[in-house]
Amino acid sequence: MKLPRRKFLHLAAGAAALPTVSRVARGQAYPARPINIVVPFPPGGGTDTVARIIAEPMRASLGRPVIIENVGGANGSIGVGRVARAAPDGYTLSFGQWGTHVANGVAYKLEYDLVRDFEPISLIANTAFIIVGRKGIPANDLNGLIAWLKANPGKATGGNAGVGSMEHVSGLLFQNSSGTSFQSVPYRGTAPAMQDLVAGQIDMEIEGALVAIPQIRAGAVKAFAVTARSRLAAAPDIVTVDEAGLPGFYVSVWDGLFAPKGTPKDVIAKLNAAVSQASADANVLRRLADLGREIFPREQQTPEGLAAFQRAEIEKWWPILKGAGIKGE
Repeated sequence: MKLPRRKFLHLAAGAAALPTVSRVARGQAYPARPINIVVPFPPGGGTDTVARIIAEPMRASLGRPVIIENVGGANGSIGVGRVARAAPDGYTLSFGQWGTHVANGVAYKLEYDLVRDFEPISLIANTAFIIVGRKGIPANDLNGLIAWLKANPGKATGGNAGVGSMEHVSGLLFQNSSGTSFQSVPYRGTAPAMQDLVAGQIDMEIEGALVAIPQIRAGAVKAFAVTARSRLAAAPDIVTVDEAGLPGFYVSVWDGLFAPKGTPKDVIAKLNAAVSQASADANVLRRLADLGREIFPREQQTPEGLAAFQRAEIEKWWPILKGAGIKGE
């Protein structure tokens, strides 16, 4: 049967449009089922807590449940690896941070690439650290601390949460940046390290704000500087490293959201918008501030912002981690 020319052209145009319509329909349909965010650590820790705080308001904007799935082991590399192997459809995501998406690239022999095997979605929150010392340390500001350390090379002790932790490698960076040296004392976590600092068993630490601020407020330890460009809202009286005399010594643990490589750009855009909306919520901001965390500026809360930030962190920390010979247990 021979079709009239007008009808033939109409049918041909409709057929040509089908792939585009199909792609648009898929984008509009997402999400069609619950979304899993894999937190690569056990429940109850700082990363898990931040993920749950962000996931709650994401449900409202996405219109589907956002489920937190805890997959611990090997400092997060097991859970992150699971996401790397997941279907790139936007339904399995990785909640990552400095340890899982920077340090593990040196500490472990990974079966995935931290950059090439993921699509960045958004930076979320940042936790600055504070340089603190025991109450009886003979220094009252950062310049005084550095002078005391230089006068006593290799004699002072600096506690940390374990080999390869941010507290540990930031201590190495501090020594390189300030021209000082001290003994590194690893603990099984931040709590016992801080306990010994309060007791005067060690001299100093570079510790996360959440752990350090209560002891600073109690007058149990001395605060020398915040390792950030600006002062903390939770502790505005503590000067920054730039103000204190060690400019550029920035140390933080950050949180971000990643998807498997190949996840469609329209899906990434929807997830990014959901994170942005969630992180602007007043209740979210308050709860994160209580944890010593601050939301990244909106201009950094983009896929491109997370990608650039992660690359910069790898360039900064990998040489230090490799130089220290740090390997995961």
